[in-house]
Amino acid sequence: MSNEKSATVTKLTMIPPRQYPDLHEHLDRLERDGLLIRVKEPVDKDQEMHPLVRWQFRGGIKEKDRKAFLFEKPVDAKGKTYDIPVAIGILAANRTIYGIGLGCDPTKVNELWAEAKTNPIAPVEIPSEAAPVHEVVYQEEDLKVSGQGVDGIPVPVSTPGWDNAPYISAAHFITKDPDSGIHNIGTYRAMIKAPDRVGCNPSLELGQGIYVHWEKYRARQERMPAALCIGGVPAISYVAAQKLNYDVDEFAVAGGLVKAPIRIVKAKTVPLMVPADAEIIIEGWVNTEWLEPEAPFGESHGHVNPKEYNPYMEVTAITRRRKAILCSIISQVTPSESSVIKKMAYEPLYLDHLKNALGVKCVTRVMLHEPLTATQKLTVIQMRKPSRAEVWRAMMGAVAFRPSMSKIVIAVDEDIDPENMDAVFWALGYRSQPHRDVQIIRGMDIGHAPRHDARGSADDSCLLWDATLKETFPPISLPKQEYMERARKLWEKLDLPKLEPESPWHGYSLGDWNPELDEEAKLAVAGEFWQTGKKIALERRRTEEVPVNTSYYGHQK
Repeated sequence: MSNEKSATVTKLTMIPPRQYPDLHEHLDRLERDGLLIRVKEPVDKDQEMHPLVRWQFRGGIKEKDRKAFLFEKPVDAKGKTYDIPVAIGILAANRTIYGIGLGCDPTKVNELWAEAKTNPIAPVEIPSEAAPVHEVVYQEEDLKVSGQGVDGIPVPVSTPGWDNAPYISAAHFITKDPDSGIHNIGTYRAMIKAPDRVGCNPSLELGQGIYVHWEKYRARQERMPAALCIGGVPAISYVAAQKLNYDVDEFAVAGGLVKAPIRIVKAKTVPLMVPADAEIIIEGWVNTEWLEPEAPFGESHGHVNPKEYNPYMEVTAITRRRKAILCSIISQVTPSESSVIKKMAYEPLYLDHLKNALGVKCVTRVMLHEPLTATQKLTVIQMRKPSRAEVWRAMMGAVAFRPSMSKIVIAVDEDIDPENMDAVFWALGYRSQPHRDVQIIRGMDIGHAPRHDARGSADDSCLLWDATLKETFPPISLPKQEYMERARKLWEKLDLPKLEPESPWHGYSLGDWNPELDEEAKLAVAGEFWQTGKKIALERRRTEEVPVNTSYYGHQK
């Protein structure tokens, strides 16, 4: 790699120590924090494992109460046992787990991603003999021995009853541009087809780097070297789900996330660098001359992806730790582990683009709606006192940034919590006039959605909806903050059920208020409202003079 144009790797005579948690240390931290469930009895990976974990996403359990699972004794439908435990939900069953994986408070993820992109840290190469992922190596003829090929890895069936095989869902494919040598890391499903062959769905509708690489190798009439990383350093998994610029060194961004150089090592049989602290690496060559049928597979857009022609990889080596753990991601109908990873990764990217690249500084937050829409189709942009022009610039900027994702874009004010769709609908209902505040734009990409025959030729459209305030409004009709906080103390003193405040939980002014009304409200809570009654008796008007519901302020003396 030292001769490649992307040569940012530092070679050292002394083996650098790992300065970030690996998967085993991550699991230890989850267990200490009460976020890991160990399942010690045998569990069928083909029929029971994913459905069991799925229940915490579809069973009414709140996001903060979801857990990571470690299945210590996986078996298959025929009773075959494996010596590799299966971990599910350990990367992002909830936002706290995601934050632990990055070593930060979940509320600080935006800042960490921005810093990592701005201050990447180049990876460092270590020798094979020092790489944990090379503790066990099977290559070439070894793969034909039962249990030493892909058949020795306990890959679960993700969507039993629909999927036609086990699919590696936490499959981080590593490829490199044949011209620049820059490595790309992307998460794409990998169908288990044979002990020495796996499928690859490059999700070309999302503009993935691996597909660009594949096309370049195909033009050269060459096979594409690839390495499939399963598990290891959580930051690698998070980077693999992020949509970074094509020419970005993603190992370096992962280093920026953990604030230390990622240790990498030369793959055994293909000209690639791979994470030295990974759990399992599957090496091979992706054919660029032939395609094979692949799928059905349950997808994150909430439908089963039908069988289609896709590339495949011929496996040349499997390397792993002696005590490897297989990481599997819950995807399909959202919310899911996959959608939490995407949400935590994509939202900082959108915010940075709108606020810094486009210069719409009044954007305070971007929310990609997760349940059922899979972060792909509904975007809410929160803004602080925007001008009308800034509202439309922000919404059109979001659409142009990801034409295949933002199908419905809604702009709201700072007081509207984008995560609270009831509040968003409230803003739509009372702060907008559809004939003035809605635009529909054609020419969008259909993107990640159920396949159909018109996919290649049909275009999609997007809806932009300005639900921000255009004028002053009366206050929110809830008690002021001081009274709600006072009442909360009484609530807790009475030992009533734990409160989880939802925005808005107290009243506040939206501009249409004045000192006279404020004074009257103060008299009311002081028990002196009789004074207000006396005052308004002096301001009576005849019905001929003032119709019912007429504004008081237009008829003051």
